[in-house]
Amino acid sequence: MSYLGVEQSLSGRRWVGPAPDVERAAEMLIQQAGLPRAVCQVLARRGVSAMEASGFLEPKLKELLPDPRDMKDMEKAATRFLSAVRNKQRIAVFADYDVDGGSSAALLLVWLRQMGLQATLYVPDRIDEGYGPNVPAMQELAATHDLIICVDCGTLSHEPIAAAKGADVIVLDHHLGGETLPDCAAVVNPNRQDESGDLGYLCAAGVVFLMLVEAGRQLREAGVKGPDLIGLLDLVALATVADVAPLIGANRALVRQGLKVMAQRQRPGLVALSDVARMDSAPNSYHLGFLLGPRVNAGGRIGQADLGARLLSTESMHEAQALSQRLDELNTERRDIENAVRAAALEQAEERGLDAPLVWAAGEGWHPGVVGIVASRLKENANRPAIVIGFDGDEGKGSGRSISGVDLGASIQRLAAEGLLVKGGGHKMAAGLTVMRDQLEPAMARLSELLAKQGAGEGGPADLKLDGTLMPGAATIDLIEQIEKAGPFGASAPAPRYALPDLQVRFAKRVGESHLKLSLSDGIGGGLDAIAFGAFDGPMGEKLSNHGGARFHFAGRLEVNSWGGRQSVQLRLEDAAEAI
Repeated sequence: MSYLGVEQSLSGRRWVGPAPDVERAAEMLIQQAGLPRAVCQVLARRGVSAMEASGFLEPKLKELLPDPRDMKDMEKAATRFLSAVRNKQRIAVFADYDVDGGSSAALLLVWLRQMGLQATLYVPDRIDEGYGPNVPAMQELAATHDLIICVDCGTLSHEPIAAAKGADVIVLDHHLGGETLPDCAAVVNPNRQDESGDLGYLCAAGVVFLMLVEAGRQLREAGVKGPDLIGLLDLVALATVADVAPLIGANRALVRQGLKVMAQRQRPGLVALSDVARMDSAPNSYHLGFLLGPRVNAGGRIGQADLGARLLSTESMHEAQALSQRLDELNTERRDIENAVRAAALEQAEERGLDAPLVWAAGEGWHPGVVGIVASRLKENANRPAIVIGFDGDEGKGSGRSISGVDLGASIQRLAAEGLLVKGGGHKMAAGLTVMRDQLEPAMARLSELLAKQGAGEGGPADLKLDGTLMPGAATIDLIEQIEKAGPFGASAPAPRYALPDLQVRFAKRVGESHLKLSLSDGIGGGLDAIAFGAFDGPMGEKLSNHGGARFHFAGRLEVNSWGGRQSVQLRLEDAAEAI
């Protein structure tokens, strides 16, 4: 049954309210735990009982952090790492070019610097070298280093790692493993095929952090004090949120504590980047995912691949400010490129049809640095796994994003094993691939078939799930602060979304190219400001701008808007429906 009678909103979605059992659980929590209703609604949705509530609201690392030795090869990796440190061997860090790779590299570079060692950073160029270790780079690094640590990559890099003659290689990764592992000193990866998968939710930075925890334990056993690890959690939090890792288990504690560390503004790179992004409030998961993450990623997408890792690891505020400014410029450039590719990809996908198990598009010259973001947009539009591929001649490089419950990475890996792809891999929600032009159609057809077996393509446009109704007068900063206690929010832990029923549009103004700023009123003295990003990319912008005095139901999430030293409540509007 639809919520507030909304069967088809302005974005074509059906609104769905909380299930009866969730509402009953929330009422029990209110009575038994004595917590505010808004907090209890979140806890009930997450399946948290009254006995578990206090531990959930105050996640502690010492209780939630897993024993690093629960992962295979962890003890071996830390032992070899510390041997290199003690013997002052030459260490190189080979990192992926995204936020997770950059943060993972920065964790090692900063830790080693505090131990008196300077490591070499190597980040491959996305276009010239592609993802992960390659033979020439590994040969070059092995010629001048004793230990190479591959972070956020390497699990499937058998040949490049074998080419690193004369150097030991450690892999610290989280991408899906194959049937065999590279022959090297250690492969630490919770998504190895011989792992239990219990820690499969960790991003690479989480794996690197656990390796440093194990290294710290071995140092203490030897009577040596190692670097402070708590101070590194801002990097772990950034990577966890930006890599869309599920905010469950230890990740909740890592991000919660990391946000506290970030708020202290001690890391030059994150201070400078926060200032460039005009963050004027305490950091939260939204800031990490939508303001900081895209800027760190911009270097690897369309600029110099190592800019992000250099920013996150630098000690110099002067260098941090220069790098942040450059990344901000690249991010603006990235948006322009993305918009052009997105328009072409959406048109092509719509012509092919958005109701198949897989939505895909491919084009000549589409920039490899933006195909992943465009795939994410297609996925959101169609509620289907999506692949977007950019061709350069006969070879195409693509990226994919999946929906909950559909393992895209495993399907891509199978395509590669069947010979339909040059290479491919990833994890459940995201994957990358390389395909030859003559194999494009058969590869996409086979992928669609594999995804259909997992249930892709069965649903329509995503239902909009709501946690309850709220009147404008109840939307206060105090309420937002109460809700934040149940956070952090992100992947697998969405922030509560409320319906504000039967409101008038008092004021509407287009902001930028496609956004809409609104002032809403209940007609009896209650009001609320709202912002709808990308409203004019669909029918919502025009409909609300030319409302003609009609009343609407609105749906979205509450946030604190800070401007000019003042704070106010704002609705981040996601959808609307005519009130009948």
